[in-house]
Amino acid sequence: MYDFGAFAHAATWVSLLTLTFMEIVLGIDNIIFISIVVNRLPKELQARGRTIGLLLALMFRIGLLLSISWIVSLRNPLFHLPDFPWLDQPFGVTGRDLILLAGGLFLMYKSTTEIHTKLQGEEEDEAGGGPKATMMSVILQIIVIDIVFSFDSILTAVGLVDNVLVMIAAVICAMGIMLSFSGAVANFVNNNPTIKMLALSFLIMIGFMLVMEAAHKEVEKGYLYFAMAFSLVVELLNLRLRKKSKPVHLRDSKFD
Repeated sequence: MYDFGAFAHAATWVSLLTLTFMEIVLGIDNIIFISIVVNRLPKELQARGRTIGLLLALMFRIGLLLSISWIVSLRNPLFHLPDFPWLDQPFGVTGRDLILLAGGLFLMYKSTTEIHTKLQGEEEDEAGGGPKATMMSVILQIIVIDIVFSFDSILTAVGLVDNVLVMIAAVICAMGIMLSFSGAVANFVNNNPTIKMLALSFLIMIGFMLVMEAAHKEVEKGYLYFAMAFSLVVELLNLRLRKKSKPVHLRDSKFD
């Protein structure tokens, strides 16, 4: 059923490295979401929450890879919408469309709610010992978004590589790398309020993209990732500029 001999070919290793890189790129938004949601847990539980979240993502992705025939069937229409005037052709709603629509709407809702909370001064509440989320509520949110991100990731993997074992190996390698750096990414995002707001804006964009894909409107992801990378570079430059522009006595206070 599985071709273990494929790993003896150089082309297979090239595919493995390429797919691993793609999985890491596609998994960054997953890490950001997990980091933001897990930040509502008590400090001593945050690392555990991130680990559980990424391990769940790994399980979902491997499970979907072992069910490729089911994934392919999700592209078949479940029902058709009526012939509305603005539709150029009959619109068949597939299982994939429903998953992407639900995930996109959830991602936009959750990100918008987080932004609203931050703008209402939630940081002060946290500093004062405000209420924290429970591990179960955080895990449930992570499961919902893991399913959507895993589904999108596996569709990309299926389009790049034919061998299931290569896909599984790439997913495991990518998840191991993301797990190693998840703590650093989470600390960087949560310790810089403007980066956190930018990350939430990115998640809204990704949610909107998922909704558009559910409506059979393909969005060129390269443009989206370029815009996100450009915005991040600008914000990193702003962070560096703000550090340089701090008064000398504030920069040197740590040596007092």
